[in-house]
Amino acid sequence: MGEAAASLDPEKQRLLIQHHEEKHFMSSEVVRDIIIGVSDGLTVPFALAAGLSGANVTSSIILIAGIAEVAAGAISMGLGGYLAAKSEADHYMRELKREQDEVIEVPDTEAAEVADILAQYGVEAHEYEPVVAALRRNPEAWVDFMMKFELGLEKPDPKRAVISAMTIAASYIIGGLVPLSPYMVFEAAEDGVVASVIVTIIALLVFGFAKGHFTGNRPIMSALQTAFIGAIASAAAFLIAKAFRV
Repeated sequence: MGEAAASLDPEKQRLLIQHHEEKHFMSSEVVRDIIIGVSDGLTVPFALAAGLSGANVTSSIILIAGIAEVAAGAISMGLGGYLAAKSEADHYMRELKREQDEVIEVPDTEAAEVADILAQYGVEAHEYEPVVAALRRNPEAWVDFMMKFELGLEKPDPKRAVISAMTIAASYIIGGLVPLSPYMVFEAAEDGVVASVIVTIIALLVFGFAKGHFTGNRPIMSALQTAFIGAIASAAAFLIAKAFRV
């Protein structure tokens, strides 16, 4: 489409680009945070409840311990998400300041780096020289080019850290309440653990399928893998509790 599009006037090029919409899945940061929160929320409280069931404690104790774990886990993982996003933002700002200084202090070196980047894409010297000259006339665009193509960094959302913390924490709580919900209904831990296993395995299958669908992986394989991991974790906790039960 390159040569044909180049011969069109700007308005026709704009309409052509709008008509040619490529469908690619971009796994957003929010989707990633939801996956992290729900995945751990389903698995960790599930394993804890199964382990306590193996120790023959009552449903009320399992429920109290599970809710406490969900609260602590949501806070811990939310804080982890906040610190990770904050670290990414701090790293971006440090690199941005360094690039801003370099285009002023060593412009020839930076211009040579632009030429080298473009050459890696097969652009000839006579083709990239005007691009280098144009960037040198626009320091802001020059710095933005270096951040994206030299360092592979995109400007982070200033609200990213808070959004990440809240998304992970909320997702963890939602996921964590699933394996605990049967203990709110059944007084006997034996009945609760059976119902919890059934409900959670179904939830893991559904979550794994959705995760595979939205991340572009094979949904059925993703569903089976997610459920298998959750089942292994809960079985290990249950058997360990049985083995060390006093």
